[in-house]
Amino acid sequence: MERVTIRVYNTMTRQKEEFVPRDGNRVGIYVCGVTPYSHTHLGHARPNIIWDVVKKFLRRQGYETYHVQNFTDIDDKIIARANEQGIPALELAQKYIDEYLADMDALGVERADVYPRVSQHIPEIIAMVQELIDNGHAYAANGSVFFDVSSFPEYGKLSNQRRDELLEGTRFEVDPAKRDPADFALWKAAKPGEPAWDSPWGPGRPGWHIECSAMSHKYLGCEFDFHGGGSDLIFPHHENEIAQSEAATGRCLARFWVHNGMLNLQNEKMSKSLGNFITVGDLVKRYPKELIRYYILSTHYRSELEYYEGKLDEMARGWKRLNQAVFNLETLRRSSELAAEAAPEDEAVLERIREIGQGIVLALADDFNTAQAIGLLFDLAREINAYSSRASQPARPVLDAAHDLFQEYGREILGILRDTSAGESDLTAPLVDLILAVRSELRASRLFALADRIREGLEQLGIVVEDTPRGPRWKIEGASSDTEF
Repeated sequence: MERVTIRVYNTMTRQKEEFVPRDGNRVGIYVCGVTPYSHTHLGHARPNIIWDVVKKFLRRQGYETYHVQNFTDIDDKIIARANEQGIPALELAQKYIDEYLADMDALGVERADVYPRVSQHIPEIIAMVQELIDNGHAYAANGSVFFDVSSFPEYGKLSNQRRDELLEGTRFEVDPAKRDPADFALWKAAKPGEPAWDSPWGPGRPGWHIECSAMSHKYLGCEFDFHGGGSDLIFPHHENEIAQSEAATGRCLARFWVHNGMLNLQNEKMSKSLGNFITVGDLVKRYPKELIRYYILSTHYRSELEYYEGKLDEMARGWKRLNQAVFNLETLRRSSELAAEAAPEDEAVLERIREIGQGIVLALADDFNTAQAIGLLFDLAREINAYSSRASQPARPVLDAAHDLFQEYGREILGILRDTSAGESDLTAPLVDLILAVRSELRASRLFALADRIREGLEQLGIVVEDTPRGPRWKIEGASSDTEF
């Protein structure tokens, strides 16, 4: 397969740039993970589903991927929630880490290659903090250590703001030990009742930002390809990551900064801290994972995404039409009445299928435009529906070409099509074929009333039968309601 040029929007430069991996075929990816102090919500699902597609597309283009996603398992919110429940902070974090991974599994999200945790990387964090002190970018005060923002002239380059603008428009964490309000904690002095580790500056725990710098450096080196996360992390988290990482190593942290838009509920960012969230656990009980992925991927990843009660039911209408078209195609492919070779009049359809396939590749190569790719899958569905209706004897090469595209991009990469290759559909097709064989025998015996009763009964089940010179053909239409899956 010939690779296409991949262009990705880089938050750092505010433009699309051609992507070429730093290290040959290997693509290093770091995506900021969750703070596990409560249930996993739909806002967490969005970046995971997006990066799931990105990784699968990159591998289809012949690249290797190495994906790192952290867990912030030591944090003020975890400590407060654990104290409320009377359990250790790490025990609470483990509970919600397990839930998070199970929820992502339920959405068909491929796991990261490694999930580093703050609590398991204290030595690496302490070493990086000490390095920043040694080279004059950080200072210790009252058992804590702070990054000196004034020592890094490029501070603000990711959020595209000057330091004086940041000082005017931002509420910084108040600490009398800081030299400047914009300075941020690399190490926090221990407080009573909180987890703490020994350090050269006294017992304490890491600040929020330093964990990602230390762990990305350990697993991906001091410069890697993609750094991902929600747009709400651009400032201060990613801005601070850049400052401390590049001050420590003298190297660019990430070549591409990729940020997804927020998922909003009632015009507010979906957030555990705001208390306005829909849990993944609840959603997967009500809706198929493929429909949830379809909802997420039908909007470009950089755009904001709205959710409200009934949104997935609305999305289900189009999603069902697409899945129904694929099911009808796969049912027709099981027929023994197909032409083995494409006729001359089929070549135009085959060319159109090839064009759609190339269009899907180009859509995903253009800043991972999943919404456009899904639109092209609908084009493919319309093309193959029209072909199946007008062809007196459909050709297997045409049906196989369409099936392969649906399989490769609809199921394997986007993950929005249900798998009808096993289970219920395996039973449906042979049963319908058997019923129609009996109906054909009734017609041959001139028992037309009984044959008509069979046809009418199948139609009531949503199975439409078409009598052709080569025998009956059938497809499913309207087999399920708008609210049932």
